[in-house]
Amino acid sequence: MTWSGANWVFPKMAELSINADLVADILTQFVHDEVLKVGAKGVVVGISGGIDSALSAKLAVDALGTAAVTGLALPYRESTPSSLEDAQLVAGELGIELLVIDITPQIDAYFTRFPEAGATRRGNKMARERMSILYDISATRSALVLGTSNKSELLLGYSTLWGDGAHALNPLGDLYKTQVFQLARHLKLPPAIVAKVPSADLFAGQSDEADLGFTYETADLILFRLIDERRSPAELAELGLDPDLVAVIWQRVRDSQFKRRPPLIAKLSGRSVGQDFRYPRDWGH
Repeated sequence: MTWSGANWVFPKMAELSINADLVADILTQFVHDEVLKVGAKGVVVGISGGIDSALSAKLAVDALGTAAVTGLALPYRESTPSSLEDAQLVAGELGIELLVIDITPQIDAYFTRFPEAGATRRGNKMARERMSILYDISATRSALVLGTSNKSELLLGYSTLWGDGAHALNPLGDLYKTQVFQLARHLKLPPAIVAKVPSADLFAGQSDEADLGFTYETADLILFRLIDERRSPAELAELGLDPDLVAVIWQRVRDSQFKRRPPLIAKLSGRSVGQDFRYPRDWGH
C-alpha cells in the first residue's frame, strides 16, 4: 500500500525548519574536529550522485579543504548512467578528486555461485562491497570514511548494515531528509542534484519513496512527533494522522533498532566493552 496523504492533511511543522547557517557551522566544525583529533588526514566519501552524499562532501570540503576530501564513485553495470555523471558534477563543483571504481566484476563473480539471489540480497551485497572499497581507500590515505545516511533513513532502517550504514563519522545522521533538502539549497548544491528523485540506484527506475510506500515529507512529520516529541502512536491518531501509516512507520523504527546499536557482547566481567567500559569520546592524539 502507498499512502499519498490524499484523504488527510499534513500540517507544515515549524519544528522541521532549520537555521541553516547555524546547522552548517555546527556540522563543519564537527567534521573538522572529529577528523583532526584522531590524527587523520582527511575523509573519503562515496559520491552516488544523490543529495545526501553531495551534502556530506560539501560539508567536508568546507571543514577540511578540497585536498583532504576524496570522492569515490562505485557504479554497477545496472546503475543509471546519469548517476555517474551527477557524481562527476558534484566532484567538479566541489573541486575534489573523484575515483571511479566499477564493482561489476566482483559482484557478478560472486553471484555466479548464487544465481537464485533476488534484488534485496544483491543490493545488500553491492552496498557492502562499496563500503569495503571505501575503507580500503581510506586506509591508503590515512582518512576516515564519511557517512551519508540521514535521520529519516536511520530511523526507518532504510540502509544496509555494514554497507551504507557503516562509517567513521556522519554529519547528516541528525537531519531528517526534508532538512537535508533545506541545507543543500542553502549551501547552493547543484540544482540538478537537489531536484533528483531520491534513489539507492540499485536498478532502473528504483526510488526510495516507492520502496518505502510513502514520501519522506510524510515520514518526517510522523517521525518527528514519535521520536523528537516522544508522542505515542495513539496521540498521533488524535492529531488526525492516519493511524495505519503511523503504525507502519513505528513498526519500522522498532524492527530496525538492531541496525542502530553496536554488536552485542556477552557480559562476563565488571567492565565489559560497550556496557561498563564506555567513553563518549576518543582520547585523540
